[in-house]
Amino acid sequence: MSVDWITVAAQIVNFLVLVWLLKRFLYRPILDGIDAREQEITQRMQEAVHAREEAETREQEYQDQIESLNLKQADMTETIRKEAEKQRDVLLAEARERLERERASWSIHLDEEKRKYTSRLHRVGASAILALTGKALTDLADETLEERMVQSLARRIEPMASDLRRAAGQAAEAVVTSHAPLSQAGQDAMESKLQEVFPDLSVRFEANDEQSHGLILRIGGAQLAWTVETYLDGLDKMIDAQLSSREGSGAQSDEQ
Repeated sequence: MSVDWITVAAQIVNFLVLVWLLKRFLYRPILDGIDAREQEITQRMQEAVHAREEAETREQEYQDQIESLNLKQADMTETIRKEAEKQRDVLLAEARERLERERASWSIHLDEEKRKYTSRLHRVGASAILALTGKALTDLADETLEERMVQSLARRIEPMASDLRRAAGQAAEAVVTSHAPLSQAGQDAMESKLQEVFPDLSVRFEANDEQSHGLILRIGGAQLAWTVETYLDGLDKMIDAQLSSREGSGAQSDEQ
């Protein structure tokens, strides 16, 4: 059996042509498509990785922001709580201070009212004592009392002689006034004492039943009185001074 080499060569050529045609028109597009698909898949995978990384970055940023907001919220809450406690303490301190001031003011007011009431009681008592004393002296006043007042007034003239001369000026007459007419002995004693101090002075005696019991000596612009009324006035001033001193001491004690 002989080999037809021409046919074999033709078959080989046909096979090579077929291979070239398959490679040219079939395998190349398929391989190009596969390569393009691989590149697309690779690109998408890279994009997915990038997107995941970006998402993770964004998530971390969001987490950081949330933590920062939580910290800020906690700080603000703590600050607000501390400020509220501080304001509460301030309000409580002001309320306590106001209460203490009102309590102290009320205590001072009560002490002042008590002191005023006590002072009024003292003054009412003093007025009653003065009234009773005046009534008693008026009821007991008689010629003997006025005679004693003559002696007392006569004793007071000499120590006050210089003041009386200065106040009397150029007066030439002295007037002695009593509630009831003085006895002759009383007039003589008073006139004798006055002329010892004022040798050229004449003395005139008068009686005035509207005057309180006692004697009043007038020489020009000078006047010297020793009566129940002047005695009561002196007693009233003394009592008033004592009460005023006590009130002043009480006020100082309240302030302290």
